[in-house]
Amino acid sequence: MSLPVASAKEVRAHTAALLVRHRRQFLAALGLHCLAAAAALVPPWQLGGLVHRMRDGSADVAATVLVILAFITAQAALLRCAVLAASRLGETILAELREDFVARILRLPLSTVQRAGTGDLVTRTSLDVAGLSYAVRWAVPEAVTALLALVFTLGALVLASPLLVLPCLLPVPVLWVIARWYLARARDGYLRAGASYSRITEGLTETVEGARTIEALGVHRRRIDRTDQDIEGSYRAERYTLGLRTVLFPAAEISYMFPVAATLVTGGLLYAHGQVSLAAATTAVLYTQQLVDPLDRLLPWLNELQAGGASLARLLGVRAPDDTPGPPRERARAVRRPLRGERLVVSGVSFSYRDGRDVLRDLGLVVEPGERLAIVGPSGAGKSTLGRLLAGIHRPRTGSVAIGGVPVTDLPLEELRGEIALVTQEHHVFRGTLRENLVFAKPSATDEETAAALKIVDWPEEFGLDTPLGPGGVDLPPAQAQQLALARLVLADPHTLVLDEATSLLDPRTARRLERSLAAVLADRTVIAIAHRLHTAHDADRVAVMEEGRITEIGPHDELVAAGGTYAALWASWHGTDRSGPQRAG
Repeated sequence: MSLPVASAKEVRAHTAALLVRHRRQFLAALGLHCLAAAAALVPPWQLGGLVHRMRDGSADVAATVLVILAFITAQAALLRCAVLAASRLGETILAELREDFVARILRLPLSTVQRAGTGDLVTRTSLDVAGLSYAVRWAVPEAVTALLALVFTLGALVLASPLLVLPCLLPVPVLWVIARWYLARARDGYLRAGASYSRITEGLTETVEGARTIEALGVHRRRIDRTDQDIEGSYRAERYTLGLRTVLFPAAEISYMFPVAATLVTGGLLYAHGQVSLAAATTAVLYTQQLVDPLDRLLPWLNELQAGGASLARLLGVRAPDDTPGPPRERARAVRRPLRGERLVVSGVSFSYRDGRDVLRDLGLVVEPGERLAIVGPSGAGKSTLGRLLAGIHRPRTGSVAIGGVPVTDLPLEELRGEIALVTQEHHVFRGTLRENLVFAKPSATDEETAAALKIVDWPEEFGLDTPLGPGGVDLPPAQAQQLALARLVLADPHTLVLDEATSLLDPRTARRLERSLAAVLADRTVIAIAHRLHTAHDADRVAVMEEGRITEIGPHDELVAAGGTYAALWASWHGTDRSGPQRAG
């Protein structure tokens, strides 16, 4: 599954909104471009008049040359200022688009990212941002310059001789048909090309990340075949857009060379019959020749604009909501109240990753504020899936998960993350110092607070707050990366914690000591621990046993052991005991 793509209408609306927001800069750049285009019209006009006056013997060549040089200099200066103003505007807009893109990525539900895969997101972050950057920096200013030059030159040609405008219009029907044919296909073609790069990136990422598994299973050929197929798909997509260009450019080149010859012949005939002056005929030919350059520049940049528009559509599409329809998160602001001290209620929840195959089935659960609940059960029972629903990552297929009566998936993301935190076995260490890695959870944290959080998780003293981590720094082993994640959790201090085997990479003794330290610090918080080590369940207020997507037992540890059900069997197996025999060693 790929991330959504914004429609052409959304792209146009977003572009218009950007220009309106920066209308002063835009109008200033546009005005300078207009002045530069107007200055470029004077030399042909002067040359046409010079030819006419030379026939009469009244020409002042020196004065005409000085005027032409003055306007050429003015055009160069105005064009420099216009390009500079347009570049500043482009960089400002590009910076806003990048910041907005990063913000929208961070607001994406984790379920969206997981379903889409890393390849699509990485491609949009790299290739599409680069493509848009090129379009904003170069294609837009050049296209605007060429378009204004066309408009002003045509206007001047009308003033010089309306009759000689007609030869210039000969290629218009051909260019119109070619442009419409091209534009109708270009956007979809470039979107397909972008999607093909996403598939290549996704396949290569999976191959690199799973290199050891691939080697162990001996499936090299399968991965190579997958890469070959992805490259073949990208080749076909690129060949399609290349085919569009091979039709557009040659046809356009041929079409707009005719007007020069047609204007020259028509102007000569009209002059011979006294319909136009020599000055008008000469000026018209020069203006027609002058039209060729902006047209020649506009068509290639038109292609870059299409590619940039496709990149913008892919970037804007990241913000589109994905999960099943439901009330928007913003709507919860009107009904929510402070949620500290509220119970977490799961009512009639069913959930499936694939249609027709429920992982959770009509599940109900009530977690009291400040309660420590352990969820245990065999692998595949749905424990981690339930944890993700409790954290608001997935929306239930049926039923609801609510805190204080507000569905967690309807809470604004910033507030949801402040209320419920999910910590799993997967932890990321960012490139930077230990301090920078910690304050992600609380940017305002002091060194004393970060040091206290590290002490709680039993962090090794040899790694101080200024220790560089990640690429180029200390490569933390998985156990210490897990401790770092838990230290972030201490700093974040959320209302409800969902711990999905959050200490599984630590040795049992360290894990238990760490869990008890966390319990002391987070005494007033609701803690839901998905446990594979049953000492976590022993220390909890209640234990919920999951089997085949349902909660089959729930209650305090001692009551469940005394009941002699599934939990009692798990506890006996964990402690190495047999109901009919004595306790074994270990």
